Amino acid sequence: MLRRASKASLLATAFGVSYLFWLFLGAIPRTSAIPAFARKYQTSCTTCHNNFTELNDFGEAFKKNGFKFPKDDETFVKEPPVMLGAKAQREAFPKAIYPGEIPGTIPIGFRYSGFATYNSKQPLALGFLPRTDLFTPDTFAIIAAGSFGPNISFWVDDDISAEGSGAEGGLGDGYLKVNDLGHYIRLPKDALNVRFGQFELDLPFTQARTINLSDYDIYGQTSNIASLPGTTANPFALGASQRGIEIGGYPNDGNFSWSATLLNGNNGDPASRNSKDVYIRVSERFNLERDASVRKEVQAAGPTGPRDHTSLRLGSFYYYGRNALNADRVAFPEFGVIHEPFYRVGGDFRFKYRQFELYGLGMYGHDANLIPNFTTFGLDQGPPVTFNGGFAEAEYWFYPWLIGIMRFDAVNSPTDFLNGVSRRNTRNRYGPGVQFLVRSNIKVAFEYQRKWEQSAGEPGKFFRPSGFATGIDYSF
Repeated sequence: MLRRASKASLLATAFGVSYLFWLFLGAIPRTSAIPAFARKYQTSCTTCHNNFTELNDFGEAFKKNGFKFPKDDETFVKEPPVMLGAKAQREAFPKAIYPGEIPGTIPIGFRYSGFATYNSKQPLALGFLPRTDLFTPDTFAIIAAGSFGPNISFWVDDDISAEGSGAEGGLGDGYLKVNDLGHYIRLPKDALNVRFGQFELDLPFTQARTINLSDYDIYGQTSNIASLPGTTANPFALGASQRGIEIGGYPNDGNFSWSATLLNGNNGDPASRNSKDVYIRVSERFNLERDASVRKEVQAAGPTGPRDHTSLRLGSFYYYGRNALNADRVAFPEFGVIHEPFYRVGGDFRFKYRQFELYGLGMYGHDANLIPNFTTFGLDQGPPVTFNGGFAEAEYWFYPWLIGIMRFDAVNSPTDFLNGVSRRNTRNRYGPGVQFLVRSNIKVAFEYQRKWEQSAGEPGKFFRPSGFATGIDYSF
């Protein structure tokens, strides 16, 4: 009992000291740093973000419209673009280069995040691991985004460093997007757009720009049977950046959206197989505002300014690919390239009501498992490798700068259990937290993670690597 009280006291002290430190930091006078779009329009980050990096309704519309205001963009721009050509060139096309534009200033922003952690005691059988770490750099990234005219936009973000000094970073997203291609065949506005490059898939909820201190477990789940009989060793993770071409749209900037992507399926790395994968997503948002005139606006209005519409969004997604193994003929010299079909299918929802937001996702994964038969030199169909799971998250804005969060993650994977990842087939994680917007571009977050049981390094012994994390995240 005394040990439990001591642990609780230590945790409470750590939380209290962290809170006072960040509160003091927030009271220091400073110039508010603003990212590229805030500079362009001379507006606050909260125009597009409720809690950066989470987009509000206006931010979603801004992104869909090629990083331009949904209505009367030219009247709000404070840094006019540089015109690359004259009106006469447009009229002379195709006998002249079609005129375009580039941002008036270099559209670059920076983002930094770092964390301090307090973890459960790790069994010595697994090696010594300090329970605290002050202060762990996470990511320093450079972001460039903007538009090249009315219907062409771009985004590039690169992690200059990741997880500490000297650690290797890398490209996150780097793409070009063309809006409203359907205009030329008389389709509704933005019914057909195209995006190509390296990018996060059109996921129901972003992993690359999540507000949370930890990733969604289901997004990182892979099908790898490791030491078990069979060939399945699929590294694909739904939440990773991919290289491909995406077509999609949201007719008349309405509530229905769709996308279809052809991609390598190798998590942002160079292609490892000739076959390509396919990802499809559709969603419909139901605007639940009572006032019909409000439903037509891009963003509703509240006592303290703009707010999100009361709404319910429902969606589904499907991913299909064929994992290629044994291309070098090393593991199974007697066999050729082994193709194993796999798919991921799921559904999602998002409900918004004033200061409250609830959203979640469920997914099922299935990989074929082929077992080499050295008698017939064929491939026998083994038991498929499957998993399922998802997450649910609730957010409540006590004040515009104070947000409470409760999150639940679950993954059911018999294969992971057999490989010793967890004590049971299903591993659950709870994550209550709170986030403070010290400024519109500076955020402090606290999160407690109660994790699943895993092996303690000795037969029959298990422990929970739970922990407490606090982090700072800012952009400029």
